[in-house]
Amino acid sequence: MSDALTLPAETRDRAGKGASRALRREGRVPAVIYGGKEAPTPIHVEERLLVKQLGTGHFMNSIVEIEFGGKTLRTLPKDVALHPVTDRPIHVDFLRLAKGAKVDVAVPVLFVNEEASPGLKKGGVLNVVRHELELVCDADKIPSEIEIDVTGLEVGDSIHISHVNLPAGSESAITDRDFTIATVVAPSALKRAEAAEGEEAAADEVPATEQTEEEEGGEE
Repeated sequence: MSDALTLPAETRDRAGKGASRALRREGRVPAVIYGGKEAPTPIHVEERLLVKQLGTGHFMNSIVEIEFGGKTLRTLPKDVALHPVTDRPIHVDFLRLAKGAKVDVAVPVLFVNEEASPGLKKGGVLNVVRHELELVCDADKIPSEIEIDVTGLEVGDSIHISHVNLPAGSESAITDRDFTIATVVAPSALKRAEAAEGEEAAADEVPATEQTEEEEGGEE
């Protein structure tokens, strides 16, 4: 499970582009907490600390406890707007979490035991279709990653969501199909070699037939 992050904040008294630009000049990032039956709460957070948490790689599927005004709110990051040129964060949306809430998250996939896959050991390649899984999770049990064991996979074998053991409290957000996550495929070099062998075999067969016909014609 992803560790909860703590982010100190202050409430915003002023709204608008001018106020937001002023905050950014001071090293602060405007943000908002929304959700539940309460009105949205505009806040701002320290850019340096936010960037550090973004760098963990699991910010978007971690519980973020926001401290402000003498209280702590449990939230889940829903959107981080970045500057189109500098990639600096310019605004963040946080979803307020109620007790016992379920949340939609995208959790990264980690493939393990690749050395135990005969298909990969023979030179096959793991073609990953989905690097993340869309899950519905208990807010208190958001996994940091989903491990998928590729032991025993041969070339041509595929991994579907039905093959994955999801942790307790998590289920796939996509329920209408058994979608593919990854497939062990033959490398292009192997495919070319097999194609070339097939062409050579076909070429060997044709002249032999023609030669037989010519020889038969000469004998008449």
